This record gives sequence, C-alpha cells and structure tokens, in this order.
Amino acid sequence: MNILVYSGPEVLPASLKHTLSTFRLLVPNYSVQLIPVATLKTQPWVTSCALFVFPECRSAVAQSTPSINTFVERGGSILCLSAGARCPSRAGPDFTAMQASLSGSNDQTLRFFDRKSGSFIYPSWRSGPAQFVDIQTSNGTIVNGVYRNGQGDLSDIENAKNADILATYTGQNSGKAAIMKCNVGEGRIAFCTLSPEYPLTEEPASLISRDLLRQDVAQAELHRRDILKHLLSSLGLTPSSPPKISRPFPQFLVSHPARQGLVSAILDNIARPSPTSELKTFEDANDTFQFHGLEDSGQILTEIRESQVEESDPSTWQPKLVIICEDGKLPDRTQTPLFDLDLYFRTLSEARDKAGLVSESGEWGCGEVMFYSEAVTSTQTMLEKNSHLLARLPTPILSLASHQLAGRGRGTNSWISPPGCLQFSLHLRVSLSSFPSNKLVFVQYLFGLAVAEACRDEAILGKRGEAVRVKWPNDIYAVFGSDEKDRKKIGGILINTSFSDGNADIIIGKSTSITVDFGCGVNVLNPPPIFSLHQLQKDIDSPLSMEKTAAVILAKFEQMWYTFVAGRGSFEPFIDLYLQRWLHSDQLVLLTTVDPPKQVRICGITLDHGLLRTLPERTGSTTGGESFIDLQPDGNSFDLMSGLIKSKF
Repeated sequence: MNILVYSGPEVLPASLKHTLSTFRLLVPNYSVQLIPVATLKTQPWVTSCALFVFPECRSAVAQSTPSINTFVERGGSILCLSAGARCPSRAGPDFTAMQASLSGSNDQTLRFFDRKSGSFIYPSWRSGPAQFVDIQTSNGTIVNGVYRNGQGDLSDIENAKNADILATYTGQNSGKAAIMKCNVGEGRIAFCTLSPEYPLTEEPASLISRDLLRQDVAQAELHRRDILKHLLSSLGLTPSSPPKISRPFPQFLVSHPARQGLVSAILDNIARPSPTSELKTFEDANDTFQFHGLEDSGQILTEIRESQVEESDPSTWQPKLVIICEDGKLPDRTQTPLFDLDLYFRTLSEARDKAGLVSESGEWGCGEVMFYSEAVTSTQTMLEKNSHLLARLPTPILSLASHQLAGRGRGTNSWISPPGCLQFSLHLRVSLSSFPSNKLVFVQYLFGLAVAEACRDEAILGKRGEAVRVKWPNDIYAVFGSDEKDRKKIGGILINTSFSDGNADIIIGKSTSITVDFGCGVNVLNPPPIFSLHQLQKDIDSPLSMEKTAAVILAKFEQMWYTFVAGRGSFEPFIDLYLQRWLHSDQLVLLTTVDPPKQVRICGITLDHGLLRTLPERTGSTTGGESFIDLQPDGNSFDLMSGLIKSKF
C-alpha cells in the first residue's frame, strides 16, 4: 500500500521535502510517493492508498477533486500537517453565508462534507513564527519542546461531532486542541497543528533549536517520532521500526551441490580472455564487482554486519562484493541466516523431478545457478544496468536477495522490499532466428501463470492456492473474499528485454506490493498491513517457506518455458489455463482511452500480439456490430477496483 504526499503548488517545499524523509519510518510497510495535481485528477490512485498526506501549505488547497472525497468517504485516511481546520456551525451566520456562496458558484477549495452532522470541514493553513510548544497527549503524557511552524487553529471544530482530540496544548494555550481526528463517512481525517515532519537537526527547525543542549535536541527528536507514530496509528497505519540494513551485503555465486563445475564455467566466461585465476575485479557501467573466495566470507560478512549500525551514503556502496562458491560448495548456514540454500536446492530437485525436467550435460535449469545476497540494491538493476556482465553470463542465471535497498518497479515506480517478500530476477536468452520478437510480450503472462500454478502445488498452498489469480497484464492477486474489495495485490512481474548478435536477453524480475500497487514480486510471509500468501493459510497448514516457494515457481516456469520456446513463442497451449486463472473473464469496464469513453466487456488475449481484447457493450444508442478494441499492456493502466482502463501517459 502507498502513502501519497500531495505536491501541489500550495505546498511549502521544505515541508514537502521533510515529509517524504520523515515518513521513511513507515518503510518497509508502505511506499511513500509524491502525487501531483495531474495524477490526482487523472490516475486511479484511490485503491492502493493507505494514507493521503497534505504537508504544510502556504494557503488553502485551491483545487479539490471528487476522488479525494470518495477516498475518505469509503474508508480512507487523510493527514493534514501544520494545519488547522474550520467547520462553520449550521446555526451560525458563517454556515448560511457559505451555503449561499457555494450554491451556483465554482468554488473548488478543498473541503470535506460530513453527512452525519451536515457540516463542511475546511483544512486551513496560516503562517506564523516558528516556536517550541508543550503538549499533553490523550493518554496524559506531557511532551515538551515540540516544533510548530505556523498558526493552525482547531478551536472551530473542537466541539464537532465524530471528533476525537488526540493532544492539547499546555502552558499559554492550555486546553486548546493540538491534534484532532474527525470521522467523515467511513474514513478519518487528522488535523495536526504541530509540525512533526520537520527534524530538529535540519532547517528550518534547526534555526531555533541551535540554542538547546544536544541531549535536549536528541530527546525532542525521539518525542517527534513518537508523536508521529501515535498519530499514524490512530489513522489505522502500522509504523515500523527503523530499517536495520543500511548497505548491500556480498553476493554468493553458488550452484546446485550436485552440479559441480558450473560456477567455474561461469567465471571462465566472465574472465575471458584472461584466465579465471586473474579475475579480481570487473568494471561495468553501473557497478564494479570484486570477487573473493569462499574462505574470505567470514571476515567479509563480519565487517559488513558491523557497518550496518549507521545509515550509509549509496555513493559508498562500491565495489559490489561477490563470494565464489566453486565445486558445488555452499556457504555455512550461519552466513545466510535468511535463506536456507540447502533446502532451496533440495526442493528445486524435487520440483524438477516432479515436472520431468532433465538438464543435458554442460547445461542447467532455472535456479540451479544463482547469485544470492542478504541485501542488494536491486536484483533487476544488477543485471539490467551492467550490460557487459550480462553479455558474458551464460543462461539461465538467477539473482535472489532477501532485501532490496532500491527495488525497481514497472516504469518509474519504486518498489519497497519488506521482510517476508520473495524477490528475484531471472536472466534468459533466446535466439531471434527461432523466436519471433513479437512473441516476447507473452513472457510476462507465462510467468504470472507459473506463479499461480506454483501456489496450487502441495509444497506451497495446495487447494488454498486456488485463491491466487492473475491480473492483466503483470500482477498477482489473492482473493480473500467474495467482494471485489477483497481482491488484494500480492505481487507483480517486471520484464526487460535487450537485443544483440541475433539474441534476445530477457530479465524476469520478481519481488514484493504491492504496492500498489507499485513494483514486482510475491509477498510470501509478510504480516499485515501487507497482504501475502501466508494470510491464505490456516493454523493447521504446514508453514510456508521462501526457499520452497522460489524453487517450485522456477520449476513450474521452466516446464512452461520449454513448451513456449519449442512452439516459437506460441501462447496457444496456455491460453485456456490462463483465462481460468485470471480475474477478468467477461468483466465489464469503462475504457477511457477512447473518446467518448465506452463500456467494454473483456473477451480475452489476442494470440498474435498478446493484446487485451475487449468488445464494446451494446446500449440503446448503438446499432450493434461494433468491432473489437484491442489494448496494449504497456500503454494502459487497469484499475481493477474502479473498473477503469486508462492511458498510462
């Protein structure tokens, strides 16, 4: 789920900057993103938003949109920082004057209508001198030295119905509301006259905190975070502890223990024309790789773990360390505490045997050779952005990490990497002489189908895996109930292709929502508020594991991949099963990419170019006989909950 931070022209740049950085305390449970006015009006943001935030503004937000009101009325949460609010009484002259001015006017000022009390609530921002204030929270705790920038006032709504005071001022303004939460429709709006988004160690707050003792500033910083966490919890969010991983870990280059010699063959390819013994570093466009033997792993990991105490600058994350595990050797279990490589390879062998997969001499299957790391910047970027390394890597090659520090999603989307998320990238290569390039679009459909089928395997969820479905074009959903709102994203797929020497290099990325509704992956063991496969289980079920889930997905995909390549990219052998597993059969949606927008019914996927096929719905104004409308996966955004298909551009 996303926390969306409004970035309209009214927002103060300093507040916007610090709101984004301060809300990182919610990572990895939420993805914090900007939402400009254009996106607010045109894109389907409501269904993937856990919280909508207004930073401090220089004036009232001039333009409201129906989607904001719909969001809160249907159960969404809104937070207004450094803000007050006014709510004219229905019996007072202000309310009568406001009704008169609104009727027949085009006033678009941001406001919310509380149907239960019949009153409008207007967020308001007033400039004023920065100062430190003291407050008392609703549980009686006194907090001194809280930064406040502006003169937000809540006195107009203190007695409003459906409102809770979360904190009051002490001292000069004793008893006045400092933080208030109002229920509007099914949702909640919190107004905070304080400015907890501003850290006291940076401007503008540091300009008045410089006279404080260092220990007082440190204590006030802890109070600031606690206030914000309490505020967010009251809005239904789950703040997390600060991330414990601040820089990448080394990657282990390993192979299945029974497939000795594979790692050495890969190193020969990377080192050529030099001998492998001289391979110490490899410089590429995005990263420099430094290679070490398995005997050095203990000291390297000790140094890396000791360096995780403090945040680090990404510019210092070079070189990327690779620990070589030759002759089928695996690192000690204590060196990979988050991923049991022995269990993974054993499960992979069982899944491959079950699927009837056999590798010829000198070749290997999907997942039998891999880079594994406890934390990387991005499994996708490591392969995609290092073209020289990519060209020298034999295929298939897997890159898997327990955490990503800068995960990539579709387009420009970021992808958060919470604990419990299975994330990996798979590198494949096919010859264009035997595989038409127009069939590459089907790879994302094929991999999505493999994930859905793997979840139905007894090694993962068995029959409970029937709740896992595919959403066009590249998302994985779980159905938790009969209502459409019970369909939740649990993963996604990112495909990148490049062409050279008559070959197509394909990188299939997987990692954990989700985002989302933003990124690529599968949530396996994530606790709420993130939806995952774990939440489909019952107490009596065998526990899920990251290792088994990864192994079964790769075996399922490889089995399908051989059929797919042998058929020169034909999706025909899979189309019936795909339509059984997706969410959209006969679904009625509003297509806004045509003028005027049309109601269309989803029919399926075209087998020539993998387009989404729709048929205009007959209405009283149509004469019938209208032709199909086919949609490209890369040019359209499908809002499942709202039943909309919009242009992505």
